[in-house]
Amino acid sequence: MDIKDSIRRQFGDVAAQYATSPIHASGPDLEAMLAAVPLTGGERLLDAGCGAGHTALAFAPRVAEVVAVDLTEPMLAQARRLAAGRGLTNVTFQQGDIEDLPFPDASFDIVTSRYSAHHYPHPAAALREVARVLRPGGACLLVDVVAPDDPAQDTFLNAIELLRDPSHVRDHTAAQWLALLTGAGLRAEALGRWPLRLAFEAWVRRMNTPARSIAALRGLLAGAPAEVRAAFAIEPDGSFTVPVALLRGLR
Repeated sequence: MDIKDSIRRQFGDVAAQYATSPIHASGPDLEAMLAAVPLTGGERLLDAGCGAGHTALAFAPRVAEVVAVDLTEPMLAQARRLAAGRGLTNVTFQQGDIEDLPFPDASFDIVTSRYSAHHYPHPAAALREVARVLRPGGACLLVDVVAPDDPAQDTFLNAIELLRDPSHVRDHTAAQWLALLTGAGLRAEALGRWPLRLAFEAWVRRMNTPARSIAALRGLLAGAPAEVRAAFAIEPDGSFTVPVALLRGLR
């Protein structure tokens, strides 16, 4: 089973939980995405790795058309249900892979990716595809948890992410994402950063993390060095806070 099969298996089982997740349904990062490019109402937007559709649905009333793509069909089913509940008719959902997008060159004004890029097995390839389908003057908007620059903190964050979710690939640093966007031929910049508190019980429940992994996570969080505890504001119950960044790449 490769990483993409792992993603399908992991998220197929928990799609309904992501449909109701407050972190994914709202937040200052989503508001910042909506304000990150001037919208005229005529744009065509691709939401890559759409999950339960929260980003696609937030943009839909402000643009002409949204195409939302995800590897996992149960996630797309949740997104279709949410779109129907809001009466949105300008959003289409289809199964697909950001590393091999089924769209012509220069076919979108905006490409969004929110809380999915840490699952990209080959992020450079994914961003080359994003750049390919963007029209000249278009924008890629990427939101994700970012690793700290400190190596020990980076290692700790990615270790607990992988223990919670075997389909996790990597939380890159903001500097690494900027380099990847630049390498794809986009003019890259960081637009903002926010703290995101992850309540431990909700964090592991959302992913259906097995009990043995939850026990290991509690041990890692409780035994973290002082510098790591401070960096992630680790709380007695295992809740902690991570940095989230919004990055923009202009075509």
